[in-house]
Amino acid sequence: MQRQQWVGYLFIGPNMLGVFIFFVLPTLFSFCLMFTDYRFMRPDMSFIGLDNFRRLFRDPIFYETLKNTAIFLASVPVSMVLAFVVAVILNRSVYVKNVLRALFFLPYITSGVAIAFVWMLLFHPSLGPINAFLRTLGVENPPGWLSTTTSSMYAIDIIWIWFMLGYNMIIYLAALQEISGELLEAARIDGARPWQMVCRIIWPLVSPTSFLLLVTGLIMTMKTFGIIQAITQGGPGNSTTILSLFVYQNAFRYYEMGYASAISWVLFMIILAITLIQWVGQKKWVHY
Repeated sequence: MQRQQWVGYLFIGPNMLGVFIFFVLPTLFSFCLMFTDYRFMRPDMSFIGLDNFRRLFRDPIFYETLKNTAIFLASVPVSMVLAFVVAVILNRSVYVKNVLRALFFLPYITSGVAIAFVWMLLFHPSLGPINAFLRTLGVENPPGWLSTTTSSMYAIDIIWIWFMLGYNMIIYLAALQEISGELLEAARIDGARPWQMVCRIIWPLVSPTSFLLLVTGLIMTMKTFGIIQAITQGGPGNSTTILSLFVYQNAFRYYEMGYASAISWVLFMIILAITLIQWVGQKKWVHY
């Protein structure tokens, strides 16, 4: 047994070494840096205590990024609800449903740069097909979408909902296929209508899946910056700058590594708080 145990350690050793080098060490290094004024390519570095946090909580851009992050997080439950509806429909006898499942899932495995390029064309304020369609419906002044500070964050939300829809749908489909057909048939015999079956039987039975998608979706959304960086780079102004992008900008655009480390730890604490709130709250709506 001891020999087999050492063989197991040898198999997981390379992976654990990678985790230690690329995750644990940078995390510890970041924790030390947030108490310093370290700037990249500058040799001198001094301990400044909590000055980076004082600067952060006085920074108006930080509060703007918090608002943008909250708007961005709102896309997660919207995507989940739409994915659940699509999954319920595709779980029935639908023509070419396998093709439709593949088409819905395709955006999730598509390159982020390709997604950015396509949506930049679709949301073009004067030549884009979306605004052209709105004009045909009689909308005289369609939104500027990615080109204005008032609508850019909502345009990013639409893109993220579309991007996450396929992944959430696939997970919901797996959960729906585990529901007993006999249970649904008994509900039909008792006179339950389709909407009653969905709301009172199917939705409670897939609530553990909903909890999983909510937790992982919020964490993934909080950490995401690649699509926003490719589409708007946080602009116009700071209207699409979320916390993760704010960390990236301070670290790799302004090279203020100490300040960026402080922001990243604040981001970590926000993610931890949201996750703990969900973990406590799930006892009231998740049915195992």
